[in-house]
Amino acid sequence: MIRIALSGLVTALLVAQAAQAETAMPFALDWKFEGPAAPYFVALDKGHFAAEGLTVEITEGAGSLDAIPKVATGAYPVGFADINSLMKFLDQNPGAPVTAVMMIYDKPPFAMVGRKSLGINAPGDISGKILGAPPPDGAWAQFPIFAAENGIDMATVTVEPVGFPVREPMLAEGKVAAVTGFSFTSSLNVKRLGVPADDISVILMADHGVALYGNAVIVNTDFAAANPEAVTGFLRAIAKGWKDTVADPDAAIASLITRNPAADAELEGERLALSIKDNVMTDWVMTNGLGNIDAARMEKAIEQTKSVYTFTNTPDAALYFDPTWLPADGSLMMQ
Repeated sequence: MIRIALSGLVTALLVAQAAQAETAMPFALDWKFEGPAAPYFVALDKGHFAAEGLTVEITEGAGSLDAIPKVATGAYPVGFADINSLMKFLDQNPGAPVTAVMMIYDKPPFAMVGRKSLGINAPGDISGKILGAPPPDGAWAQFPIFAAENGIDMATVTVEPVGFPVREPMLAEGKVAAVTGFSFTSSLNVKRLGVPADDISVILMADHGVALYGNAVIVNTDFAAANPEAVTGFLRAIAKGWKDTVADPDAAIASLITRNPAADAELEGERLALSIKDNVMTDWVMTNGLGNIDAARMEKAIEQTKSVYTFTNTPDAALYFDPTWLPADGSLMMQ
């Protein structure tokens, strides 16, 4: 009996030690629990985070800029945010302990989404019309670059600041001719509101001269310096989550729906498919793997940002993206 009791005590101690050894890494998303968030829940459900000794809780966000201050202040060790907005944040808050460490949207979903029946078929069609733009929206933040690349005089565009909840309803009601937003968010939301698919124009900024990258996993650099293996493990788990999602998107949507039962599974499946095809699994990613960036393209992106934003400090790509923590074991390859 004593031997059994001791054995049970040792087992309990080992379990307690294992639990203590796990690293808590709450993850702040950019947006709601919609299709493109599914891979992170797949990583949870398939035990990829747990296999790295991580306890991960995923929370919703309120826009592409939302996670940056959360991570910079240390409220969250990791988040998901627009790297272009991160550039401006670091310029305005030099020395803030935050950087991007894993690119997810190699081709950003920044878009102008309009209605053909309201005269929006090409970038320049917004001239003389009303554009709905939520101030915290990542696509709106990059619109001046899009305008400059396509010869759009901003003085000819009436910009209506709108909240996220009313953005697509205003477009559906014809109160604005177009909105800024993520392609897979605004287009499908407008479709859900009853606008025929053949009346919706999705104008991706990346297809019209904008060289910018999109959303990336960001990290608090103080946390990363103290927990390098945890950060690398977190990124490896995310890569596995995306790879599993591409292999079985229906299962990924099932993981999502358990966290957002009110979501339309078919709609979110379509949203996920769009993000995979247009934004994540690009030709560059399929050749080079998920997560890293092309240095020459990043420099071009910085130059485009400089054309519409005056940096207080000399821009430095090394401040905005650091591949140090990316796994080097082949887990980033998507084929």
